[in-house]
Amino acid sequence: DGLLRAKGFTAKRGQIIDASIVSAPKQRNSREENSRIKEGDVPENWNEAKLRQKDTDAKWVKKNGHNYFGYKNHISIDAEHKFIRKYKVTDAATHDSNVFEELLDRKNSSRDVYADSAYRSDEKLKMLEKKGYREHIQRKGCHNKPLTEWEKRGNHTRSKIRSRIEHVFGVQAQMAGRLIIRSIGKIRAEIKIGLRNLAYNMFRLGTLEAIT
Repeated sequence: DGLLRAKGFTAKRGQIIDASIVSAPKQRNSREENSRIKEGDVPENWNEAKLRQKDTDAKWVKKNGHNYFGYKNHISIDAEHKFIRKYKVTDAATHDSNVFEELLDRKNSSRDVYADSAYRSDEKLKMLEKKGYREHIQRKGCHNKPLTEWEKRGNHTRSKIRSRIEHVFGVQAQMAGRLIIRSIGKIRAEIKIGLRNLAYNMFRLGTLEAIT
């Protein structure tokens, strides 16, 4: 980030926050073994050799009707240049909003924060206001309270900027295909995902320097 600022690519026009699931090899565990793992215990019949082959840090999550096993790459980009300014790696079951505050970039020249509806709650809105940020978080209707036309228009306006973060995940997928964590454990996953984020920033820097 220091190199980007030195080259004139400071964080501008606000920040966009989102997360992407990174798959890990599925574990063939019994229900009892999975239950013990969720409780933070190690199954009694797992010896040292077996433990080296089991990723007890990765977790299952259901999204859009599909089940995924692995980790999440939570990132914050600046809306101007689309560089990844901050990131956090968690298991896939961690809700996006749980690391929202950690991803906020105080170095951005704008106080605007964009995110999808998963990050919207009274608690998060109060936190942003207290810290002096302007929220541009997507609204989500429910069965008993659908979105008004005014709220729909607001979502459409915000999505024009928020969608820029999807470009980042798209470029990462094009560069390396669908990343699968082959290593065991969260520490190694953090390193591999972090290097992938760094590689994206290097690619993005080369692209911007070539057109300026």
